[in-house]
Order: sequence, then structure tokens, then C-alpha cells
Amino acid sequence: MRRVPWRDKLLFAPGPLTTSPAVKAAMLRDLGARDDEFLDIVADVKNRLLTLAGVDRDSYAAVLVQGCGSMGVEAAIGCAVPRAGGKLLVAVNGAYGRRMVDMAEVLGIPVDTVAYPENVVVVPDDIGERLAADKTITHVAMVHCETTTGIFNPIGEMGKIVAERGRVFMVDAMSSFGATEIRIREWGIRWLVSSANKCLEGVPGFCFVIVAKGELAAGAGNARSLCLDLRAQDEDMRKTGQFRYTPPTHAILAFHQALLELEAEGGTRARTERYKRNCRMLRRGMAALGFREFLASGGHGWIITSFRCPEHGKFSFAAFSAILRDGGFVIYPGKVGGADLFRVGSIGRIDAADVAGLIDAMRRALAEMGVTMPPEEAPE
Repeated sequence: MRRVPWRDKLLFAPGPLTTSPAVKAAMLRDLGARDDEFLDIVADVKNRLLTLAGVDRDSYAAVLVQGCGSMGVEAAIGCAVPRAGGKLLVAVNGAYGRRMVDMAEVLGIPVDTVAYPENVVVVPDDIGERLAADKTITHVAMVHCETTTGIFNPIGEMGKIVAERGRVFMVDAMSSFGATEIRIREWGIRWLVSSANKCLEGVPGFCFVIVAKGELAAGAGNARSLCLDLRAQDEDMRKTGQFRYTPPTHAILAFHQALLELEAEGGTRARTERYKRNCRMLRRGMAALGFREFLASGGHGWIITSFRCPEHGKFSFAAFSAILRDGGFVIYPGKVGGADLFRVGSIGRIDAADVAGLIDAMRRALAEMGVTMPPEEAPE
């Protein structure tokens, strides 16, 4: 296998993502968990997250959770749904919706689903009908951007329907928060979970839950885990400013720098436009190479795009991705059962020049493999 001198690869992935030099450099400091400077940074991170979410500090809390994004989702489910009389409904059209169901089952929470194929957008009226038919459902959960395929689900419409029927709405916004406007209060979102290493362009190490304070108070005694008790975490941080258990200090320092860079870029709106430019360029370039998109019927966002592997005898995704990796570009295989896909992200600290570099590397990889395809129609 060919080797190139070490350098950071460009991560065209759903996360972790390519980060800026300054974000990486922020981790070169050592601060103690009880250091006043570190505690001030934690407080600033929480305040900035609430500002990004467009909610006030009197009504909502930002709770930081050590670990990956799925730990935050599991913490939210385990703390939100009551032990007595609680039931969760999950709208599922991908692997991460199914993971919510798995979490609820492991936690012993009654759970039901409204399921769709991976290339079909969730229909809010279907959820409304289920809620009307089943009065025992107390909470509804859904993934905003299903990175299984990149499909976007209508959380705004869904949240209003859930609120109208008096239930609690929970959103996995892992791959969308920071890359698109989310009107938490207006859309009736009571629990929102996201991660440091997605569209806010930090590094892995922790996630966060933005939750209505009334929900935290109502959830006393619900937690099915000592370490993932969000109410206890929030109470301790409000009283002492500290995490209950060892915090990911370096990841938080990096995240703080990432939030400063988001502000300098122009906030969520400017980042959305950069990601959309990346995505448009990616989709056009891939069409010119002959790749077909999986979400041909709609629901396409700008976070990650799924492409069908070519039906060509000489094409192998493993070989294709290895050639790209040797050239400094990382893409991900697909996660859809019954379809041979791969996924390419448009997010992270990448721009149009990086996307052009990826497309050129793909062109060379196809030539090296002896794969030729007629171009597809360019997407709008």
C-alpha cells in the first residue's frame, strides 16, 4: 500500500470532523477540574449554548455530559420518561432512531414506534394520529438529521403537533445543531441533545442537553443511571460550577475555542451557508463523476449525502476509500440495510477548495480502479 507523509486527513464524515488549528491548539493546556479559569470557561460554554439555542436562562438549562452523543440521548430518555406511567414513541427512519428504541428497551421504558424506510421523511400527521389513538404515550422522540442517509425530518411541524396533544417532544439534533436554525421554544422542543464534535466543530469528549427547566424538575427520580442523571448534574453545576465526576477538560477548552470561531464566522446563519455551498459543490461534482444519490425522492439536507455504490464489476468501496485515505480524504460507508451506499459529509472546517480536492481525488481513484460511469443529471 502506498504511504504518504503524516498529515491530518480531511474528514468528510458525519463526525468527528476536521477542526481548525486553533481548536487543536486549545487542547495543549492543562487545567484542573476545579481551576477557577476552567470553571469560568464551562460557565461561558453553557451560556453560549443557550444563546445559540435562542432560549433564556430562566426557562432552559444547558447540561454538559461526559461521553459521546449517544450517551446524551440515553441520558435524556432515561431522565425524561417517568418510571410510573411513562411511555415513549419514536419516529424511526434510520439507524439513530432505531438506537433510541434500543436505549428505551434496555432502560425498561415502554416504547412504541412509527417506522419509515430510510429514504422517506417522517410524516408528522402520522405521529398525531398515533398520539390520538394511544393516550398512554407521554413522550415523543425523533432524530432531526438522520446521518444514516442525511435525510432531514420536520421537527418544527412535529413539535407543534406533539405540543397540541399535550405530550413532551425530544429531539436528537446531533448532526444539525449549529448548522441550521432550530426554534426550540417556538417548536415546542423540551429536550434537545447535540454533541461537541459535530457542526459546532469541536472535538469528541462530551455532549450536551438543552432542556426546559420544568422538565428537569419534573424528572426527579426518573434517572435510570447514576452517572447519566441530568438533574443531578445540573444541580451540582449550579451549586459548585463543577462536574460531578471528572470532566473532559481538554475537549471543553477546544469547544470553547470552537464557539468563539463560530461567532467570528457569523453564527449559525453563516455556517449554514458555508455548509450548503460545500454540499452543492459536492453533489454537482459527484453527479459529474456518475455517482447517484440515495435520496432521490427528497428530504435531502446539507450535512451529509449518501451515494449509491456503482454497479460496476471493478468498483469496491473498500478499495475506493483506501485510495482516498492514502490521498488524505476520509469518507464513510453507508448504514442502510439492503442498499450498498457510502456517505460524504459537507461539514467541519472544510471549504470549497477542500471539496474540489476530494472530487479530484475521487476522479483519480476511479481511473486507477478502471471504473468509468456516464455522468448523472446535475442536482438543482
